[in-house]
Amino acid sequence: MRTCVLSDVGELSVVEREQPSLDPDEVLVRISRVGICGSDLHYYQHGENSGNVVDFPHVLGHESSGTVVEVGSDVSTMSVSDRVAIEPGIPCGDCSYCNGDSTYHLCEQMEYLSSPPVDGALTEYVAWPADLVYTLPEGVSLREGALAEPLSVAIHACDRGDVSDGDTVLVTGGGPIGQLVSEVALDRGAEVILTDVVPEKLELAEQRGVQHTIDVSSADSVAAIEEYVDGPGVDIVLESSGANSAIELTTETVKRGGRIVFVGIPIDADLPTDVIGLITDEYDLHGSFRFSNTYPEAIEGIRAGRYDVDSIVSFEQSLAETQAAFDRAIEPESVKGVVRISDESE
Repeated sequence: MRTCVLSDVGELSVVEREQPSLDPDEVLVRISRVGICGSDLHYYQHGENSGNVVDFPHVLGHESSGTVVEVGSDVSTMSVSDRVAIEPGIPCGDCSYCNGDSTYHLCEQMEYLSSPPVDGALTEYVAWPADLVYTLPEGVSLREGALAEPLSVAIHACDRGDVSDGDTVLVTGGGPIGQLVSEVALDRGAEVILTDVVPEKLELAEQRGVQHTIDVSSADSVAAIEEYVDGPGVDIVLESSGANSAIELTTETVKRGGRIVFVGIPIDADLPTDVIGLITDEYDLHGSFRFSNTYPEAIEGIRAGRYDVDSIVSFEQSLAETQAAFDRAIEPESVKGVVRISDESE
């Protein structure tokens, strides 16, 4: 099978590899679409991400969908030709996190597609546990199925912030996660303010229904946000960029007793607060890491038209053009790039 490997920093090429064998509880998926995530770009540009270091050669990609072409002997829930989305993390199943209520995503033994040393989905075939593979209903395309993964990140972030009807929400960052976090917050009835420094991303957010956008490269950020807030600050900040300036903005704009959720992964940043400020303003700080039990909600939300994941896609390129796709995805105005592994119909 054809596989795209990262052979060194900034070097992607397509090689031939053996097709994976199938365990009894797995299905073999012919991969159709793979979204390019920010973590993929970190590995591509730096050879590491959040302390995970690549052992070259390595296969990237964890936002994936495709068609089942073979089922393991113990699998009764799926059939050949099913169109599916792959949840990319395999938890150990035995630890306290795996045995908890929706905490398996915190499993310290998690095997995650594209997170070293586990190879990713930029390949023609992936064998994966059937209970982490979800059938796509009619009306949900394979490209949309691949984007159930970043949508799941956004759903989990909004869960962590307890976003609900009537909340005023500041989303910092107009990349793919920021766009999807905004959409989930809007779906829950929140009023959303989104900040970024790239006009194209602000314009996309407006087209997708965000009520207020601010170019923080040309405005007094705090003053501009205050214009849209009826009160002493926003109820919730969802930091989705990882930029130091945006992280600093979180505590400057959240109201006393509000909530801050950190979703975007910074290269290096400190918490923008001090203990006295945290005590006296009594706001809550939350991290948001991946997701758990979100794929059914994400897929159903796409099917029902509540979430328009397709409109965040800036471009799509073939497997043979993966390096060009990654270079294009790095450009500031790009939101989401998708690699087309096979040409099967949507």
